[in-house]
Amino acid sequence: MKISTLQENLKNGLSLVSHIAGKNVNLPILNNILINADSEGIKLISTNLEIGITCFIRGKIEKEGNFTVNSKIISDYISLLANKKVNIELKKEELVVESDNYKTVIKGEKADDFPLIPQINKETYFKTKINDFKKALSKTIFAVSNSETRMELSGVLFVFDKDNLTIAATDSYRLAEKQIKIESNTKMESKVIIPVKTLQEVLRVLSNVKIEELDERESEIEFYLSDNQIMFSIDKIEVVSRVIEGQYPDYKQIIPKDSKTEIMINRNEFIRAIKAASIFSKTGVNDINLDFTIDKNITLISSSSGITGENKTEIESKITGSDNGIVLNYIYLLEGVNSINTENIILKIIDLNTPCVLKADNGDDYIYIIMPIKQ
Repeated sequence: MKISTLQENLKNGLSLVSHIAGKNVNLPILNNILINADSEGIKLISTNLEIGITCFIRGKIEKEGNFTVNSKIISDYISLLANKKVNIELKKEELVVESDNYKTVIKGEKADDFPLIPQINKETYFKTKINDFKKALSKTIFAVSNSETRMELSGVLFVFDKDNLTIAATDSYRLAEKQIKIESNTKMESKVIIPVKTLQEVLRVLSNVKIEELDERESEIEFYLSDNQIMFSIDKIEVVSRVIEGQYPDYKQIIPKDSKTEIMINRNEFIRAIKAASIFSKTGVNDINLDFTIDKNITLISSSSGITGENKTEIESKITGSDNGIVLNYIYLLEGVNSINTENIILKIIDLNTPCVLKADNGDDYIYIIMPIKQ
């Protein structure tokens, strides 16, 4: 193998793929990055057996080949070089790296034992704008369960259906769902449950993509599905992950179809009031009370603790329906409110024993549901 490329191209590629290559005692080669030069181009590849990342970088190939080297060593070294041409050549099972007045030899391992990244058929695709997808993920993945007792809840449900992608996450105490527009060359509906760690990695990759430098086609993310894998393709980067087997709960049946009380409240004032009440909520319970008085158009946010004291905040609101109240976990409530970016937020309440619904006031395709704390 003999290749040359710019330091910036190599450094950026290594930063994208090296994140998932860590200290694996059982399989040390997973700590390495595979450098592969063939007819497709120069590829940097890493995997932890759950996720695989491939990054194509620009450069010149004088001789095809492949080799694996420790991800931290090569990443740290390349980051020290000036942004000039870097020559890399495989000699006697060692990688010789030269740039300007720098020359180093990095020991590594043959690529024969490096795990293969699954190949996914690209005939059927779904795609959407990167910015839309990033926003949808940030509004949903925080609601994923941390428990491993129900594996399906440790992932995020993706439903590809004609022109829409529905993304849903729940931990049984709250639920976040967001819909975005997609394009596809198939009309078949597809459902997959994707591990949250995969989506966190995809978000990390997307945060490193300079969207403003991409053309319209490149500013889209494409999805390719197989029986047990999914691929995310972004510009010159591919992320492949296993999907979680199992049946995602039919969460649609818990979404209230109507409400007895609807409240429109200023988002920023609501956030301040929730934070004030959180200081005096019961430790471990995290409860705050919301009471809605229709004749005064007042929302009362309160909390009390025998240890810290009590708090009450009144906020003018637009309330329709009947007087009502509910007790909620302030952490869940605050995360939901923070994920809605409009000036005002809509709350829909039935009673103190039924889930409440949060939505934006502009009809955004986002819904957030919180189970009440029963007294």
